[in-house]
Amino acid sequence: MKYEWKKQEKELYGSKTVPAVVTVPEQNYIMISGEGNPNDADFSNRVSALYSVAYAVKMAYKKTAKGEYDDFAVYPLEGVWQKIENCELIKEKLRYTLVIRQPDFVTEDLVKEALEVVKRKKPNPLYKEIQYRTVENGLCVEILHVGPYDNEPVSFEKMDRFADAQGLRRLENSHREIYLSSANRVEKSRLKTILRYAVERVLST
Repeated sequence: MKYEWKKQEKELYGSKTVPAVVTVPEQNYIMISGEGNPNDADFSNRVSALYSVAYAVKMAYKKTAKGEYDDFAVYPLEGVWQKIENCELIKEKLRYTLVIRQPDFVTEDLVKEALEVVKRKKPNPLYKEIQYRTVENGLCVEILHVGPYDNEPVSFEKMDRFADAQGLRRLENSHREIYLSSANRVEKSRLKTILRYAVERVLST
């Protein structure tokens, strides 16, 4: 049976166009970091390298699967974004970490084995920067943003107002974007992106 994240994890990937609170559990990722404008070639190269490893992991798992699932759908690309300087948004001054989640049944050892295979078959110097890590995002506010990435501030304003009304405070000057559609295949007006940032409850006095 194939594991389909769209069907089996709707609570994490079925976001609506109105803000909501979600608790994100501990999850495993492969990831690569970078800096600069996401429209530059370096960003695209890092995305490509990460996907190459993700599909190598998928193929490696299919060859050795012994549990309930014999295959899985590759999770969507995610980006964790932070401004290098605490000022107005300048794309050339962005710091990011690109991640692709791995199913709980995929082990770190399998990821390492797949990484070695892809290094031999499809050499790329960026592979040495790809890491496997476990992250727990915890309590978050999220929204489904529909439209161009440059229009995201409108959705963030909705999230901020919602968080204030719920007695929640943003924890960090960073946010997560989960790309449910590809900018290369979908019109900008129809792009679907989950926006999410970590929060904490404000103690009443």
